[in-house]
Amino acid sequence: MNIRDAARTGASFGMTSGVLTTLGLIVGLHSGTHSRAAIIGGVLTIAVADALSDALGIHIHEESENEHSPGEIWVSTVATLVTKFAMAASFLLPLMTLQLSHAIVVSIAWGAVVLTVISFFLARGQHIHPAKVISEHLGIGVLVVVLTHLLGDWVARFVLS
Repeated sequence: MNIRDAARTGASFGMTSGVLTTLGLIVGLHSGTHSRAAIIGGVLTIAVADALSDALGIHIHEESENEHSPGEIWVSTVATLVTKFAMAASFLLPLMTLQLSHAIVVSIAWGAVVLTVISFFLARGQHIHPAKVISEHLGIGVLVVVLTHLLGDWVARFVLS
């Protein structure tokens, strides 16, 4: 691995985790509470706590491989932190400016666009057909949205009532 690969590792992990974690939180909290404040608070928490957690996770993973220089490890760590924070924070704009139901739809669409772009470039770099990679990754995104929506409904019905 070199510094460029280390940055790509951290950035691709941070963006993917940022999309899936934040979308899951947004959809789950929306279906469970319908509270803009709870959702925005959750997104801010993910942007900080989960970004730091993921960055440390990448850092420890890279160290455990015993294959990377300290510089490469720190580049992966910082790239993960910055991209996870930025990706999670990017969902705040629709949440703060649109009607909540519209913000949820825009957030899902934004997440799908990001996953599609990441998947396209990943497939291109591996010289494989992008449609397979894109559909696989979007399928996981749909699974996250559906499961967290159902979980939010369950919480609203059995925990909050």
